[in-house]
Amino acid sequence: MAEKRNIFLIGPMGAGKSTIGRQLSKLLNIEFYDSDREIEKRTGADISWVFDVEGEKGFRNREIKIIEELTKKKGIILATGGGSVESTNNRNKLSARGIVVYLTTTIDKQLERTKRDKNRPLLLKENIPTRKIFENLALKRNSLYEEISDITISTNNNSAKLVSKQIIKFLEKNNL
Repeated sequence: MAEKRNIFLIGPMGAGKSTIGRQLSKLLNIEFYDSDREIEKRTGADISWVFDVEGEKGFRNREIKIIEELTKKKGIILATGGGSVESTNNRNKLSARGIVVYLTTTIDKQLERTKRDKNRPLLLKENIPTRKIFENLALKRNSLYEEISDITISTNNNSAKLVSKQIIKFLEKNNL
């Protein structure tokens, strides 16, 4: 990666973006960022608190600013929030400023991977089954992920290390 390209990980919650981002960071010795963690660092509060106080709109405005800032860096890995692609601005920045890797997973895997996580505000909607929430989000977002991705990789039955190696192989094969 001679010219210090960025790698941006997109996909639904529970796809493994943060875990794979950390693994890739180690393998490639590249700095790793997580847009949700950056928002938490700067607000001094967790994502749930930001949603409670500012609503989803307030959170998304913060996310746009963070993605704008982080995508300007050179030679980083960035794990984005699942909903970041709903912003045209974010999609444009991600696709123009780096290699976009769409990590896919099944709804069953999402349910399994997120069942104990209490820091996912979109899953805390009362009277709506989590599966239905995931289905609705997939309908809204999957085509947006596809629209800007350079490569799509399933994380269903693959370890973070294996997925990271697949990403590296893609980068090498395409001289990126």
